[in-house]
Amino acid sequence: MYEELSASRTRRTVTATARLLRALHLDGMLLAALAAVSCFGMFVLWSAAGDNTALWFNQLVRLGIGFTVMIALARVPDHVFRMLSPAGYAAGVALLIVVAIAGDVGKGAQRWLDLGVVRFQPSEILKLAVPMMCAWYLHQRPLPPAPRDVVIVLAIIVVPVLLIAEQPDLGTALLVAAAGLIVLVMGGLSWAFIAGGVALMGAAVPLVWHFLHDYQRQRVLTLLDPQSDALGAGYHIIQSQIAIGSGGVFGKGWTNGTQAQLEFLPERSTDFIFAVIGEELGLLGLVALLAGYLFIIGRGLFMATQCRDAFARLVGGSIALTFFVYAFVNAGMVTGLLPVVGVPLPLVSYGGTSFVTLMAGFGILMSLYSSRKLVG
Repeated sequence: MYEELSASRTRRTVTATARLLRALHLDGMLLAALAAVSCFGMFVLWSAAGDNTALWFNQLVRLGIGFTVMIALARVPDHVFRMLSPAGYAAGVALLIVVAIAGDVGKGAQRWLDLGVVRFQPSEILKLAVPMMCAWYLHQRPLPPAPRDVVIVLAIIVVPVLLIAEQPDLGTALLVAAAGLIVLVMGGLSWAFIAGGVALMGAAVPLVWHFLHDYQRQRVLTLLDPQSDALGAGYHIIQSQIAIGSGGVFGKGWTNGTQAQLEFLPERSTDFIFAVIGEELGLLGLVALLAGYLFIIGRGLFMATQCRDAFARLVGGSIALTFFVYAFVNAGMVTGLLPVVGVPLPLVSYGGTSFVTLMAGFGILMSLYSSRKLVG
């Protein structure tokens, strides 16, 4: 009798939870994965923060804000996002121009707007505004896109990317460009265009190199030979590789990492927190995190394929695959496979604007998915 009552209560709880998620337009599996990875990130951040407990509590507040934004956006009808895409893109570009003229300077870069109450990076807005604008332009046109449409979409992408790169913020510029290009590729861009674009980018490397800042050039050279400046430009990569390698399979234990706790590892709570995981939780910790990422990406792509129109599918796919780019670039730069470009580890690194932007993107994805047409 007791087992039957317990099973009945469990079924009622599950049913009530499912009804609540449907009422809030939330996807239970994606929400659970996001919550699990975020909790894992808070667990790791406590160790990475060291004695700075205020940093951990600040991130906890930002985590609450991020999930609140996601839940709020999930309830917005999908046609509202489509209607507001041009206005959001125009507002984002306008804010980038304001930053270029009168932005707040920090760590040698002019990336922030200080409104007194809040200080934020307008470039984060473009991570969502650019793919939504590209999808808005393409959704009422024949796909795959014609050459004229490809040129127009590329122009939509290039304008904010150049403004962000000028700040300078190469990492965010690359993420914004990737978000827009993903929409273009998902729209059915032909392989001939893709091959031509790759060839054109290869030919443009000498020109791009000319316009890079000295520290950006040094990062590329350091990638090829970190030991050439072991105490300077190569210090970050060398220390992160030592941290990950010393962790082995099982790690040294939570809060027991020598590279992190003795402050040999720079930016251990932000860009290089991946190395803290490798040192303290070992290969198993990294595999667990990557498994969570793969589930989020896979679920996001599935939801995108189920959306009801081209706009929703293109935006949803871009959100899921841009998340993949986040994780790939951060893991690559920490392990020395890619240049250091200042991309945070999604849902784990300390940071407010970036975390809220990610959660806003998943809120939009849930809204688009919940508005799909049900086919009997």
